[in-house]
Amino acid sequence: MDRKVLAAQNVSRMCMVCGAENPWSLKARFYELDNGELLGVFAPLESHQSYPGRLHGGITSAILDETIGRALNILQPEAWGVTVELTVRFKKPVPLDSELRAIARITRDSRRLFEGTGEIVLSDGTVAAEASGKYMKMPIDQIAEGDFGLEWFEDSREAPTSVEL
Repeated sequence: MDRKVLAAQNVSRMCMVCGAENPWSLKARFYELDNGELLGVFAPLESHQSYPGRLHGGITSAILDETIGRALNILQPEAWGVTVELTVRFKKPVPLDSELRAIARITRDSRRLFEGTGEIVLSDGTVAAEASGKYMKMPIDQIAEGDFGLEWFEDSREAPTSVEL
């Protein structure tokens, strides 16, 4: 199914998931879709492996955590979340040799907390891992140290106008 890409989200300088200047980062890109979901696109490196040819479960968890946590920004661009709880179910091995996608959505939103779900979807459309998470909303100055404006910036890579899910 084709989905229209409404916007690309910012990336960070050194984040392990989206860090543009971090040599070990997944260099993930995040796209807000017309159905209210967030798509994360990333290509793991060999250094992200557990068993040869397989993405490490901690990295799988990190991409799901990041994608779910960022999904709130679709409706609340200035909102920031800190993970309170994350539950991950691993259904299939996640390969290292191809671009991967994580898809997430917000399932509950209150004044202080939000919850969401997400999946890592393989190129054949099967779900390799799924997660649900709970996050506390906090101001960025209570989460990050230093000048966050130097860390958070527009993704300079060209965004697609649509994606097939």
